[in-house]
Amino acid sequence: MTMRTRITRSIGGAVALGLAVIIAASPAAAVTVLTFEGLQNLESIGGFYNGEQADGGLGSGPGPNFGITFSRNALSIIDSDAGGSGNIGGEPSPSTVLFFLSGAAATMNVPAGFDTGFSFYYSAVNVPGLINVWDGLDSTGNLLASLVLPVTPLSGAPDPTGAYSPFVPIGVSFDGIAHSVDFGGTVDQIAFDDITLGAATPGLDLAVAERAVPEPGSLILLAAGALGAHALRRRGRRR
Repeated sequence: MTMRTRITRSIGGAVALGLAVIIAASPAAAVTVLTFEGLQNLESIGGFYNGEQADGGLGSGPGPNFGITFSRNALSIIDSDAGGSGNIGGEPSPSTVLFFLSGAAATMNVPAGFDTGFSFYYSAVNVPGLINVWDGLDSTGNLLASLVLPVTPLSGAPDPTGAYSPFVPIGVSFDGIAHSVDFGGTVDQIAFDDITLGAATPGLDLAVAERAVPEPGSLILLAAGALGAHALRRRGRRR
């Protein structure tokens, strides 16, 4: 199985402004959470969180301007329960998450930088993933932190209709100023949500923040069958 389910209808209509939350006023200490809400299904995120339209200026938005951009292969996908093609469930902020369909990793660039920590939720029921935090743009410079992301449970909880469920929280603290992050793994086999810059614990509210974020080795390792859904016709290229 893959992350995607078969698309049975076109996805259209108006899209709300993408949600991202900043907690605290000081830029140096700000905690920013990216939820990917407001993006369309199978849309290249691009500069959506840089105050631009997604998909190279042709898609949703403009989104909020947090000075954050993503590589072209970083895509949004919506839970099939919400009308998308995502074989996902139990997203911490329903119903849109980040994944990728090409390359070894999707990259997030933050030219202004962030410090203290980095965290997120993820689901990877077949193969593990990898996160690298760098002090240079485009995955260059010194490696500030690295996380191996173990395979997550294939339990279907809390959403039995999505194979990639649940999403598991994880985070890391580091010294220095980070300017880019690689979200690595196998294409169409790992999804990320509530990406949190400036904190080692992910999430939007106190209830989430108070949950214990496990160290990488403490996550449950389960062997899983095919991961996600039936084959999906590939996303058409926009002109």
